[in-house]
Amino acid sequence: MTASELNFLVVEDDDFQRRMVVTMLHSLGAAEVREAGNGRQALEMLHAVHTRPVDIVLCDMDMPEMDGMAFLRHLGQENNAAAVIILSMLDRVLLVSVEKMSEAYGVKLLGAVEKPLTRVQLEALILRYERGSRAQRPHGTVQVFTLEEIRQGMKAKQFEPYFQPKVDMKTGRLMGAEALARWIHPEYGVITPYAFIPLLEKAKEMDELTFMMLEKSVAACRSLQDKGHSLVISINLSLTSLTDITLADRITQGVLDAGVDPRAIVLEITESAAMTDVAHALENLARLRMHGFGLSIDDFGTGYSSMQQLMRIAFSELKIDQSFVKDIASNESLRIVVESSIGMARKLRVKSVAEGVETQQDWEILKTLNCDIAQGYFIANPMNLDAFMDHCAVGDQ
Repeated sequence: MTASELNFLVVEDDDFQRRMVVTMLHSLGAAEVREAGNGRQALEMLHAVHTRPVDIVLCDMDMPEMDGMAFLRHLGQENNAAAVIILSMLDRVLLVSVEKMSEAYGVKLLGAVEKPLTRVQLEALILRYERGSRAQRPHGTVQVFTLEEIRQGMKAKQFEPYFQPKVDMKTGRLMGAEALARWIHPEYGVITPYAFIPLLEKAKEMDELTFMMLEKSVAACRSLQDKGHSLVISINLSLTSLTDITLADRITQGVLDAGVDPRAIVLEITESAAMTDVAHALENLARLRMHGFGLSIDDFGTGYSSMQQLMRIAFSELKIDQSFVKDIASNESLRIVVESSIGMARKLRVKSVAEGVETQQDWEILKTLNCDIAQGYFIANPMNLDAFMDHCAVGDQ
């Protein structure tokens, strides 16, 4: 999406700096650029009626009356649809903290750059806008459902796996996909996990969804194999499901009954909940590994005691969370974290997987760091089985 198709708001108290950014936007083709001297003025403009909504806000941090952090807090709390580019002279480490704060508030953040902003940087950030609008958003921006509504959806079998391709970084070949739960709601369309996973985990009712996704994903794996696509399918498994000591045997039997070799399945262990029954969980995971399943530590570095989990579970894959991969090109700290994670995976003789790969630059850097597998919007969006079948067929040509 180009600048000419978007509406902008520049929030900057320094007149010279603000004019520089406005001029730069006009040079990129922007037709409508509004200006504010601080966060309070910016909010008033965003609240104004009978004006076209702002698509992208370019916001300074250090401003009078209402600074950038307070403005971003309000933006997130109001669930405003505008995307944000942070402009600042803050130290890079502090700027990263502001980015994380913005994302925690639910702000659609395109990026943060240190002043002075260049035309090349600005153009690259604007090009992220369309990608960002497709990405999954934090809890505050999704449709709210009750637990009973979710139960009814499961009873009606409205939940389906969507498949996001995973690619071997050395060869560029499709090697598998992650099966991501989606609620195909009859009124609201495709609903992402943020709207239902936390409620199910809190109510300790993940098992039904787990086995529904497992059954449908394994059936898809069988269909893919029948069409000559020998791919590995990754399926998410919540720690809250691992308290049932019979889980491993039930999963194994379900996969074998579908005519699929467990070695074609990787179970991604999500850490959105704490491991409450350690002994049962470890027995289930050891049993699954013994039966041939791959095990992936999902969202490495963001959950409960990731290093401890890595040492006591026989994982075959380490998955680097997208929060570390995003902006790896412009953030040296993130690059160091990712490089260390890839190095650790190599020394432990497990595969490294980077999720959230969104740009060619992300891909090139990860390839330089010798990451094994990548997935993300740069490669392909999550898609239903029919679309994934077509994707595989195109890849074979």
